[in-house]
Amino acid sequence: MSTLEIRDLHVSVETKEGAKPILRGVDLTVASGETHAIMGPNGSGKSTLAYSIAGHPKYEITAGSVTLDGEDVLEMSVDERARAGMFLAMQYPVEVPGVSVSNFLRTAKTAISGEAPALRHWVKDVRAAMENLRMDSTFAERNVNEGFSGGEKKRHEILQMELLNPKFAILDETDSGLDVDALRVVSEGVNRVRATGEVGVLLITHYTRILRYIQPDFVHVFVDGKIAEEGGPELAERLEAEGYDRFLTTSV
Repeated sequence: MSTLEIRDLHVSVETKEGAKPILRGVDLTVASGETHAIMGPNGSGKSTLAYSIAGHPKYEITAGSVTLDGEDVLEMSVDERARAGMFLAMQYPVEVPGVSVSNFLRTAKTAISGEAPALRHWVKDVRAAMENLRMDSTFAERNVNEGFSGGEKKRHEILQMELLNPKFAILDETDSGLDVDALRVVSEGVNRVRATGEVGVLLITHYTRILRYIQPDFVHVFVDGKIAEEGGPELAERLEAEGYDRFLTTSV
């Protein structure tokens, strides 16, 4: 069992007008096997939380802590965080021209595991994961995200997650830009990882539609850089019916 602990996290970004606070004291604990849905309106700080944990240099941690099994995540470099078991599926995955998906995946697995996976077993694992995600075998020889559709990019993110087997997966609006079929396939991939009981998931989303396929254990509503309310799956259902108006009204 692993635990990701976020305590009183404050984060700012630099703007033309100076430092702008985004997160204003976030407390959150995620354990192995748990799925936490992070919901909230645009600009509430959801993606800032994801990228701050992952180590994006744009975001300055001004107070608070993030620990993984007691180790200080904020003192780690980005690659050290990945090797420690952190995984981020980005809302807008970047293109990597000249690097094939197959080479990218094996290089990442080698970096995280400390040794190259046995080729025969690795090829079998990649092929099986791609089949589960309804991905054509030729996909492996394409350059990473170059010319990919939105659905292909998101499937590739989930493919990485399944093969790299992190301790904690942060999924930043993985449902954005997906049609119904792609959403179902991507959700099935997330659920396969969840079924192991070994991975803690932070699922960041605006909408409840992905939660019809991925049942969260906990729901946290972000408003103005803080958690405004917490609950179980029933809270997501209430948000579906009522939206975020009551939170925005009380935060003014």
